[in-house]
Amino acid sequence: MTAYHRPVDAFEDMFRSVRARGSLFGSSTVTAPWALRFVDGAPLTLCTVLRGSGWILPEGRPPEHLAAGETLILRGPAPFSFVDEVGTAAEPIECGEHCATPDQGGTYHRLGWRDTAPGDSTRATTLITGAYPVRGEIGRQLLDAVPDVLRIAGDGTVGAVQALLAAEVAVDAPGQQIVLDRLLDWMLVCSLRDWFDRPGGDPPAWYSAHRDPVVGPALRLLHDEPARSWTVASLAGRVGVSRATLAKRFAGLVGEPPLTYLTRRRMMIAADLMRERKTATLAEIAREVGYSDAFGFSTAFKRIRGVNPTEFRRELVQPLDRSRAVDA
Repeated sequence: MTAYHRPVDAFEDMFRSVRARGSLFGSSTVTAPWALRFVDGAPLTLCTVLRGSGWILPEGRPPEHLAAGETLILRGPAPFSFVDEVGTAAEPIECGEHCATPDQGGTYHRLGWRDTAPGDSTRATTLITGAYPVRGEIGRQLLDAVPDVLRIAGDGTVGAVQALLAAEVAVDAPGQQIVLDRLLDWMLVCSLRDWFDRPGGDPPAWYSAHRDPVVGPALRLLHDEPARSWTVASLAGRVGVSRATLAKRFAGLVGEPPLTYLTRRRMMIAADLMRERKTATLAEIAREVGYSDAFGFSTAFKRIRGVNPTEFRRELVQPLDRSRAVDA
């Protein structure tokens, strides 16, 4: 029996490199007045209020009221605060990986910070946060499509994930970090999908184009097999349309020709590979992204990125060298 393989779409492909791994999760039940200051500098942070309400204060942006069942996704790395009211008199407590230590009135928790404040529990507010790592060029493409502050209503699938998050954070069980990481993935995917699909929305071209019966399958093939020796004719043949039809519809919906899109995609993959595999040769990287020799790969990389692969690798090393010099 032959197993069926469904090519991945661009949205799925980006989440291959944008996944929670050992992410910070925290829960806090607080009574007014309170002020929590989140200082982790994560590229993306999810904030969900399970009960009560409060205000999110993003740095350099207007305050955002957050009620029970609502979620905000904030782009980093700027810090932000969660307070009982704008202008609160509460002394801010810094929150992050080592927050809510005993001297701050809380209990350190291996998954992040957990703080239960004294007071009237019926008037308490419970917040769950997840700091979400975003790595590499491919992840950056997804991050660039997200606004600085994104509000998501707690209904449908998002509401169901919120309930699971609340139940999992409340316990300390084997495998909990893995469960929380996957729930965070689920929450982020559903939240962004709901936002992209909202009425009157303005999703990125690579997302909208997947709905097209011609361009959608073509994009899936390019993302699923980026190293394949594609031509517009071979891609059109796999999709079942003429070369001219594919070229016109692809450029119209995506904003660039199919092979230009493919080259940009290959160079993003190559850049991530060079970050991850410090000892890999350029020839090895070239073959992995569909080039038979390092020269052709280097030419394409410089055309897209503005620097050749050797210079790009040198730039990756220089910040590390500077940080070591400062430490010394």
